[in-house]
Amino acid sequence: MQTPAKPFNPSTLQQSWPLPAKPRPIVTFGAGSIVGDAHYPAYRKGGFPIAGLFDPDQAKAAKIAAEWNVAAYASLAEATAVENAIYDLATPPARHADVLKALPEGSFALIQKPMGSDLAQATEILRICRERNITAAVNFQLRFAPMMLALKDAIAQGWLGEVIDFDAWLALDTPWSLWPFLNGLPRVEIAMHSIHYIDVIRAILGNPLGVHAKTLGHPGHAVAQTRTSAILDYGDRVRCSLSINHDHKFGRRFQACEFRISGTEGAAYVKLGVNLDYPRGEPDELMIYPKGGSDWINVPLQGAWFPDAFVGRMANLQRFASGEDTALVSSVEDAWHTMALVEAAYQSSAAPATPLAQKPEA
Repeated sequence: MQTPAKPFNPSTLQQSWPLPAKPRPIVTFGAGSIVGDAHYPAYRKGGFPIAGLFDPDQAKAAKIAAEWNVAAYASLAEATAVENAIYDLATPPARHADVLKALPEGSFALIQKPMGSDLAQATEILRICRERNITAAVNFQLRFAPMMLALKDAIAQGWLGEVIDFDAWLALDTPWSLWPFLNGLPRVEIAMHSIHYIDVIRAILGNPLGVHAKTLGHPGHAVAQTRTSAILDYGDRVRCSLSINHDHKFGRRFQACEFRISGTEGAAYVKLGVNLDYPRGEPDELMIYPKGGSDWINVPLQGAWFPDAFVGRMANLQRFASGEDTALVSSVEDAWHTMALVEAAYQSSAAPATPLAQKPEA
């Protein structure tokens, strides 16, 4: 953390990741909605060449391929034969390991979050990548959203002082029906959604000592979990909590999707707009109360979580593959720790709470 030498100027904060000079072709595995809704719009925006995609459901693959004018490969072998490719695994968590085993040794890959369905699968994915010399990152793309890059830069420049409070607060109406594959999964809310926030918190505060958590469903539907309360233990100096409710179905007025970050000398407010009225969403917001300031300052954002974070995520992997970046953000080595925190949260939720003392008999 630096000590600011000049008055706070929001225009100086980093909001995007530099693009690679010579991007490699991208081969995608999977033809789910995330590919056409987020991956391919971002890759086209970033100028990344898309070679094509493979999905066992040939009809789904052909539909997306036609929409984006890319190849629909007939087999896994055909897809992995593309020379000098970056492999984009938009596959279900339980399928990541099988695809990684089929990639050429020494490949570069981007793995859709989560890194497997649980920590055991994440550990297997890590083992495969190490054994096959696959350089892989996990698609924790919220780290690359313009608002998050700017927030982390503001913290690095010292505008908040030491971060000592981090609150994630969500009260919204998430349309779970958009993702029918979630029905029947034993782990949903933390593993598929709040994992983004847990990963961003790790990027800012590092690994916690532990976690206290409770995650549960809602009587109005069959999704396993849609509500979570969690406290991440960073010792006696930092307070970190998450309050997540995806079933606040009572109108927009009191809904929220926001972070509040407080430091010893400044603070920040983040609104994650895409989750409000999803999938249409609302604009993201970032406001900073800087060290030495007297009021909140709006940071004009140059883009949004969707699709710009996906551009930055792929740009970092491409640049690392070419040697332009020296660090790979959210590598499988780092992402394993996010999965460990997710696993600990589920273990905490399943464990009994501290019981109350019993009143003595009269």
